[in-house]
Amino acid sequence: MENTSNFENLKFPIGQFQRPESISQNDLEIWINDIEIFPSKIKHLTETLSVEELNWVYRPKGWNIKKVVHHCADSHINSFVRFKLALTEDVPTIKPYEEALWAELADGNSNDISPSIKIIEGVHTRWVLLLKSLGSTELKRQFFHPENLKIATLEETIGVYAWHCNHHLAHIEQALLHKDQF
Repeated sequence: MENTSNFENLKFPIGQFQRPESISQNDLEIWINDIEIFPSKIKHLTETLSVEELNWVYRPKGWNIKKVVHHCADSHINSFVRFKLALTEDVPTIKPYEEALWAELADGNSNDISPSIKIIEGVHTRWVLLLKSLGSTELKRQFFHPENLKIATLEETIGVYAWHCNHHLAHIEQALLHKDQF
């Protein structure tokens, strides 16, 4: 039991996303701010890392730092597109992707994370501009996720991706802290 708990703590160092019963304007402002500052935080955490350090993992059998960075670029590109689809179509069915397989491709394994940092910076700049422009009607727009058979609102998805940003920042911090243990 303890091993499972330790594994969960390593896998989800900030816990899993907890959707509030009612999403307030304050929640949205905090979440959008988290999304807005994510590029500078991930860049700050990784800009001086050596290739050896980029290959440190955050938990046994977990991704290394470089894969986390490349994954964030991939994931956030997909999320940005999903927002645009939800804003321009009536409850579109989004396209899931195999994130673990994407992480094994050459670009997901590259020791050069600078292209992914640039993607994150560009996507987040546009994403935050879009998020800050949304009114209450747009925030209620939805998309259908066929993988989990769930309809999600944009306001909830903002919270999920704020959590996603902080979740992966914690993974990088964990890898740096426990470099000799995994």
